[in-house]
Amino acid sequence: MGPTVRAKAVRAALRLGFVTGAVLGVARPHPAHAAEEPNTFARVIVDFVELRSGPGISYRVIERAPRGETLAIDGRQGSGFWLRVTLSDGRTAYALGDEVQTFDVKPGEVGEPKRPGLFAPLPLENALAGFAIVGGVLRIPIADGSAKTFGYLELRPSLVVHRTVTLDAFLADALTADGSQILYGAGATVHFAPSWPICPFLGIGGGGLAVRPNADSFVLAKQDLYVARAGGGVLMSLRGRILVRLEATNLSLVGPESVKNAQTYSGGFGAYF
Repeated sequence: MGPTVRAKAVRAALRLGFVTGAVLGVARPHPAHAAEEPNTFARVIVDFVELRSGPGISYRVIERAPRGETLAIDGRQGSGFWLRVTLSDGRTAYALGDEVQTFDVKPGEVGEPKRPGLFAPLPLENALAGFAIVGGVLRIPIADGSAKTFGYLELRPSLVVHRTVTLDAFLADALTADGSQILYGAGATVHFAPSWPICPFLGIGGGGLAVRPNADSFVLAKQDLYVARAGGGVLMSLRGRILVRLEATNLSLVGPESVKNAQTYSGGFGAYF
């Protein structure tokens, strides 16, 4: 075999080696990446654990977790054995490590506890009071006997009696250039699914409506009416105890010589604390 033929054979062998290596490199499975980091949780092993706003006993208690409850761990804080955890409503709290047992769960493992998402349970279990601001429209009969729709803004403080019942006050104003229509009163609300992130409710109440027209208004007439109120809607609970409130109500307006109906359709935000 001459030198030229030998050289060609060597070059052909090298090309074959490169092609084979490339093919094997594609076909050969790459080493698996490091296993996915497990999620770490803590299970309460005492009668109840006090969850605090900071890593120390000088911080206030924001919630108490009973034995067996599982908390998602976000890290360890400070020189002591304090664990930073995420509550079911998305808030951050701190638990003393001696009162919980930590364990790891691989992502996707059967029975893996869930970390809080966008929605959270309605925070009525441990709440004392709440406050909401809603806006919408008020459809109400006017002086000529027809009905007119006005913009509407309402403030609603609440006192939590039980996770299913709150006592509420309301103060509202119809936003109009023709004068003031002040709606006020109090009532009660019943929540039908207080542990769900989306909770239907019904409310009843009573109060008054003070209509104070401008001097040049031909739309409104001055009057003071008694009000009976009934309606319902839904509360949607988000992380951080933020609530979205959607509601529709009927107002029975009782005057000296007449009874008429008005309606409100509103939506807004609130919180329980």
